[in-house]
Amino acid sequence: QVQLVQSGGGLVQPGGSLRLSCVVAGNFFSTYVLGWYRQAPGKQRELVAVITSGGSTNYADSVKGRFTISRDNAKNTGYLQMNSLKSEDTAVYYCNAGIGGVFAWGPGTQVTVSS
Repeated sequence: QVQLVQSGGGLVQPGGSLRLSCVVAGNFFSTYVLGWYRQAPGKQRELVAVITSGGSTNYADSVKGRFTISRDNAKNTGYLQMNSLKSEDTAVYYCNAGIGGVFAWGPGTQVTVSS
């Protein structure tokens, strides 16, 4: 099974920025769809952003204009740049990668937006 390693979470003040990274093991990263999801306490996991193998992107309405998903196929790494963070962005963020209905999850990283 594909393994994903996440980094980049932490505590940030409202209005601040963070960048999350997700390194995906293996030789087929460039073919994968890569997604970022988040789960806040007491809520269901929700899709934040997704990027296809061709570079097409899609975002949840709540993060449009503030978050940017990207990928570097040479480094087997996906990114989520988060700007203008709000308290409601506080959640555990998970990356997800795969193809053809077979996907793997990262372990999650905590993002806390608080003054």
